Amino acid sequence: MEQKTLTTIHQQILAAKKSGQKLLAILLDPDKIVWENLEHLLDKINQSPATHIFVGGSIVQSTILEDLIAQLKQKTNLPVVIFPGDPSQISPQADAILFLSLLSGRNPDYLIEYQVQAAPILKKTNLEVLSTGYILIESGNETAVARVSKTEPLNRENFDLALATAQAGEMLGNKLIYLEAGSGAEKPVPLEMISLIAQNIEIPIIVGGGIVDLHGIKKAYNAGADLVVIGTAFENDSHFFDS
Repeated sequence: MEQKTLTTIHQQILAAKKSGQKLLAILLDPDKIVWENLEHLLDKINQSPATHIFVGGSIVQSTILEDLIAQLKQKTNLPVVIFPGDPSQISPQADAILFLSLLSGRNPDYLIEYQVQAAPILKKTNLEVLSTGYILIESGNETAVARVSKTEPLNRENFDLALATAQAGEMLGNKLIYLEAGSGAEKPVPLEMISLIAQNIEIPIIVGGGIVDLHGIKKAYNAGADLVVIGTAFENDSHFFDS
């Protein structure tokens, strides 16, 4: 019987989860990229254990997004996934897009309005659309996501609410759940929260925000994260993976 190739990023993430392989995404915010250092940054990414590159931020000019993705496609072999702050952050050059619904907030723009605006644009591209339940967890300081979306994150001690939110996302048909402490978060998503959710939903879990070292990545993996996202810490520390 002919073996089917794993063609989609979603299938690859599911296969990794099934086999216990942990995934790592490096998040690049086009607005914060120092273009003179890009070559060096891409070398670092190519030498790292990263399996994916996420691109996006809360406020991004589309021309910069296009330029950055073009460079990534040219100089790395990793899948490039757009992590959009709003519907303008769509580039047909990428491989996939996290189609986010901000489940922790009650702002209709981030639950459905921006998705409605983005749908006809996405239909004209070949991007793989990854329906993602996005859950912002309180992290000790106000993050850009909370500020831009005008929503409150979930209380980091209310595990039951976080679990119910993740389960609702799964029941609504989300393919992934993304637990986010936010860029520059003081504290990462609590490990017990990751663990509780991982034990009670079937779909893969992405965890990001406030993870500042290799130890933090391993702890998130051990708690049940299938894919960990690192951003600021990696960009600022060229020896991130040397320990």
